[in-house]
Amino acid sequence: MQKEQRPAVADWFTADDGTVRLQGSRCTACGTPYFPRNALACRNPQCAGPKDGSELVDYLFSTRGRIWSYADARYKPPPPYVSPDPFEPYVVAAVELEVEQMVILGQVVRGLTVDDLAVGMPVELTLGVLYEDEEAEHTVWMWRPVDDRDQ
Repeated sequence: MQKEQRPAVADWFTADDGTVRLQGSRCTACGTPYFPRNALACRNPQCAGPKDGSELVDYLFSTRGRIWSYADARYKPPPPYVSPDPFEPYVVAAVELEVEQMVILGQVVRGLTVDDLAVGMPVELTLGVLYEDEEAEHTVWMWRPVDDRDQ
């Protein structure tokens, strides 16, 4: 029997409609996006909007970008971070989002190494399992390469 899938980090991403999207907020006055969600006030010093948080709305980020940087993660992260047991090294990528032009860090899909990646490579968000326990598979967003012609 397949286990239930649960987000490892609540309210940071959604896959409800089958498309993985990062969830954040955006200032309606100046358009500045925030990830993770910002609920206090716009932090853009150039923003002319109110500074009481009323200008912030929920925002779903674009799903594609290009690798800005990447690296191996060869050690098990310390608590409170959770990883599979036994630990398996993985790759992380900092990706500049296509629309927002901000950099978001995330794991790369399992099975790829740093030798498979390159700065500027197009990628898109997908869902992956961070770890599994007796109750569920705990999911996160991951980056997977896409064909440049699909961009």
